[in-house]
Amino acid sequence: MGRGDLSDEQWSVLESLLPAAGVSRRSGNRRRLINGVRWRVRTGVPWRDL
Repeated sequence: MGRGDLSDEQWSVLESLLPAAGVSRRSGNRRRLINGVRWRVRTGVPWRDL
């Protein structure tokens, strides 16, 4: 877990609020995606650098 990433406790709360993953979606990368978006917002880098 990197600095600024969601802790396990925070992720368990957030995960329950997200829509259920469909058959074609991989739910394993959802946490990584959320952490990436949070990093982008926190640092202000362009989306293409994400």
